[in-house]
Formats: sequence, C-alpha cells, structure tokens
Amino acid sequence: MTSLLTNNGAMVALQTLKSVNASLSETQGQISTGKKVDNAKQNAAVWAISKTMESDVSGFESISESLSLGESTVAVARQATETVNDLLGQIKDRVISATGDNVDRDKLQREVVELRNQIGSVVGAAQFNGLNLVDGSVTQTNVLSSLDRDSSGNVTASNITVQAQSLTRTGYVANDVFDDGSTTAGSNISAASDSFAISLDDGGGTDDIAITDGANAWAAGDKITLAIGDKSASYTIQAGDLVNSAANTIDMVATGLKSAIDELGIANFEVEYDPANAGELVFTNNGTETLSVSGSYQNAAAGGLSGLDSIDISTQLGATNALSAIEGMIQNTIDAGAAFGTVESRISTQNDFVSKLTDSMKSGIGALVDADMEETSARLQALQVQQQLATQSLSIANQGPQQLLSLFR
Repeated sequence: MTSLLTNNGAMVALQTLKSVNASLSETQGQISTGKKVDNAKQNAAVWAISKTMESDVSGFESISESLSLGESTVAVARQATETVNDLLGQIKDRVISATGDNVDRDKLQREVVELRNQIGSVVGAAQFNGLNLVDGSVTQTNVLSSLDRDSSGNVTASNITVQAQSLTRTGYVANDVFDDGSTTAGSNISAASDSFAISLDDGGGTDDIAITDGANAWAAGDKITLAIGDKSASYTIQAGDLVNSAANTIDMVATGLKSAIDELGIANFEVEYDPANAGELVFTNNGTETLSVSGSYQNAAAGGLSGLDSIDISTQLGATNALSAIEGMIQNTIDAGAAFGTVESRISTQNDFVSKLTDSMKSGIGALVDADMEETSARLQALQVQQQLATQSLSIANQGPQQLLSLFR
C-alpha cells in the first residue's frame, strides 16, 4: 500500500542518513584530534582513567626535574670530596717528608698551610643552587623520587634521603682517650692526650698505650685512628658499644683496633691486647727498621677535617704525631666520597626509571584514547560512500508518491 501521508521508505532512509552522518562526524573528529576518546561523553570510564594517568605523567615529569637537581647537587659534593681527598694526600706527602732528617720543615709547614687554605676554598664553594652538603650547614636533604598510587587511589610521595658529610675543620671535642702506659725507657708520647706518637726501635722495640674512657662521654661515631708507618687502621664506635659501660666500650675499641691492625698484614709487627689490662695495646717491632706509631681521636660531632688546623710539622715530633690525624681525615673523605657516590648512583638510576616509566604511561594513555589513524581513514572513506548512498536512497524514497500522479491522468 502506498500512502501520501506516511512514507516509510523515506523515514528509513532518513534515519540511515542521520546515523551515517553521526558516524561520519565522529570519524572526522577523531581525524582532527587524533583521539578516539576526547571527552567524557564519548567514554566516561576511559576518559577518567586517562585524565588520572595524564596527571601522574605531569607529576613524574616534575619529579624528573627534582631528581636531576638532586643528582647535580650530590655530584658537586662528591667532586668536592674527591678534590679534598687529593689535597689531603698532598698534605700527607709533606707530613711524611717532615718526619725525616735534614729537611726544611718550615717550608713544608708553609705548604701545608696553603693546601689547608685551598681545602677551605673547595669546601666553601661546593654548593649547587645554594645547598652545600660538605660545609656542615645541613645534616641531610631529601630528593623527591616518586609518587606512589595505591589501588584505592591514594597518592604518597617518596624521597631519597641524602646525608650530608661535613668536611669542616672545626668542632673538635677533646676527650683525653690516650694514656701512655709505657714503662719502656725513651717512650715518646705527645703532650696532647687525644693523640700520641711513639717510635719503635728495630729488632724488638716495644711500647704500649692505654685507651681510657675520656673526659667526655663516648658517642656513636667517635673514631680512633692509628698510623703504623705508612699504613693506617681505625675503629668507629657503634651504638652497641655503649650499651653496658665505659669499660665495655674501651674493650670494644681496643679489640677493634687490634683486628684492624692485624688486617693490615704489616710484616714483623705485632700488637697484643690483654683484656686483663683494659684498653692497653702493646706494640712490638721485630723488623729491621725503626717504626713510628701514632694515634688520633675524632669526636663524632666534629667535622670530618677537625684537627687539620692544628697540624704543625715544623718539628719532627709534630710531623710524627700528625700522621694518624691526616690518615683519619683521608679516611673520612674516602667514606664521604663513597657515600655521595652511592646515593648519586641511586638518584641517577631512579631518574632513568622515572623517565622510562613516564614513557610507558604515555604509551598506555595512547592505547586508551588515541585513534587508529589507518582504521579511521578507511572508515571515513566508507562512511562517505554510505552517506552518498543514503542520500540517494532518501531521494528515491521521496519520489515514490510522485508515481501516484500517473493514476489520475
């Protein structure tokens, strides 16, 4: 039946054309924006996920900048520490030279002073963006390293803590930790109780010192360094050493120093410790040359180069006494450099990870919302053909009622 009032064919053709036009408009939008989900109306769930991830990507890009800043700051501190270590090595050369005979110790002392001043310049200049990790102005700094999102959507910030390493020359606290317990004639111990220097004759020369509890309380991090000839050994007091009593601490220090000296493997040199004589270390030189032994104490609260200003090699005794002190300082800079190097490597690794993580997140966002341009292009051509066919179909359907006129002619 053909009706003048209701053209079903035209209605079907019109709906088809509307559908084709809607799909064509959506496809053209994807081509122009490059996205298959450009707003919440198109796909609310995917849009919400993509926006959350885009926010995280923006956050991680800021974190990458923070990590780069932190890495540069630590790199400056590490380089300063390595430079100070080199300068201390030059001071050590002068100290060793001053222990010999027929040398101009005054000139050597002047060189030490200049090197000491240069160390001060290096430590003072070792800052990046105003932050100096070696001058004692800060104890630590935190570098933003990550944003961690849990399954509930809660976000927490993670940091890499960088411990500062003080290379200042001040803050030394006297503790009177050494006592000359020797009964051997000719014992040569300095007047300062926080350091000592003795000379052991060849062929069995012996001497001893005793470690005391000090005028001030021991603290974790206090360090005692002994120099035997051109080698050194040290012991750093741990928190566990302070649990029971001062006698326990003395025993731990003496035992630790003996173990450290034994590990040096110095030929024909012996060190003995008898717990019955608390803190007493007995040294014996069975070699064929005279051997010097010196010791120094460093308080944990002091800078890593405390005592550097008091080094005086204008006398042979002063030079001998300075050996253990300079060895302790060199070891402090080595420890500081190693600490900075470790955390710098960690920051660098984290920065690389954040960069790769950001790329992966961007790829994930793209997989959710980006349009497949090859598929979209092919669909556009198909829809354009469908639009033309739908238009033709609607035109034909609209011409149907015209056929009725022939019946009235």
